[in-house]
Amino acid sequence: MSETPGALAPREEETDVHFEPVIKLTEQVDTKTFEEDEDVAFKMRAKLFRFDAASSEWKERGTGDVKLLAHKETKKVRLVMRRDKTLKVCANHLISAEMKLQPNIGSDRSWVWKVAADYAESPPTPETLAIRFKLLTNILDAGLFKTAFEDAQKKNIDLSGKSTEDEDETSEEKEKEEKEDESASEEKEEETKEDAEAEKKDGAD
Repeated sequence: MSETPGALAPREEETDVHFEPVIKLTEQVDTKTFEEDEDVAFKMRAKLFRFDAASSEWKERGTGDVKLLAHKETKKVRLVMRRDKTLKVCANHLISAEMKLQPNIGSDRSWVWKVAADYAESPPTPETLAIRFKLLTNILDAGLFKTAFEDAQKKNIDLSGKSTEDEDETSEEKEKEEKEDESASEEKEEETKEDAEAEKKDGAD
């Protein structure tokens, strides 16, 4: 008897294979932002630009929340801004005495300032930055940012002023000691010359 064409072959037994996931998505991973020891003194949404000297044009650095963070111990204030979604840092620097906010092309809706060392990238780089606020409330937001920026700057100047006085006193003391050592060295050198001349004279006699 011939086999029936198209007859189904018996199926092999199915094996139920189970694999444990390498990483469980339900586990939470703590992400350090290095902002844990700081208080938020100011926070506002804005868009940041940097001036590219090579092409002589402004280039967008990112849109997100610009924050002024005060350290809980030192009380010093720095500016930090992260891009939306990726949270990558696009600005990170202390607000120092030499920084000056200037209107961008005469506009009171955005500000420009220069940074000697911005730590958004590694190594830190000098930057000329510009910040612009959203369209509907940009005049008000720009004014609030300027006030908060300058208040933070004043706090940092006051804090650094104390340490500067200490450094000046230490520098003066060190300079005084160096002058005293220099004077003593000159006196010793003079005495050595006199002794040498005296010995030379005695030898001649």
